[in-house]
Amino acid sequence: MNEPLYTRDILRLAANIPGQREFDEIDEPEMRSPTCGSRLAMRVSLAGDGRVAVVEQAVEACAFGQASAALLGKSATGVNRDEAEAALARVEVWLGGFGDEPWPGLIVLDPARARRGRHGAILLPFRALVAAIARASA
Repeated sequence: MNEPLYTRDILRLAANIPGQREFDEIDEPEMRSPTCGSRLAMRVSLAGDGRVAVVEQAVEACAFGQASAALLGKSATGVNRDEAEAALARVEVWLGGFGDEPWPGLIVLDPARARRGRHGAILLPFRALVAAIARASA
């Protein structure tokens, strides 16, 4: 029997995105996934050492993209720019079928690894985090 595309855990995560805001509340550039049309705006506040202190995000995506944003929001505090870039690279490799779980809890999105059309939505929060840290550092 085939497993469902969206598991109960994925849907639970999608419904509980930490730092969720409306798009008009985040005055930052919006990013889009070219493969699925998901969109996300993210703003971060950095501590004095350049590490993420607060993440705010507006998300319009499929359940995979929303769940990815939720997982990122739960664990991004304390991450610096280099660590965010490394996490993005690990997620890309993992979606390609290689490597271990690249981010805390991301294994719940394993059903999407075989669906390349969903990869853009999963990567979007990680791309947005890298960009948001760069903007906040400037």
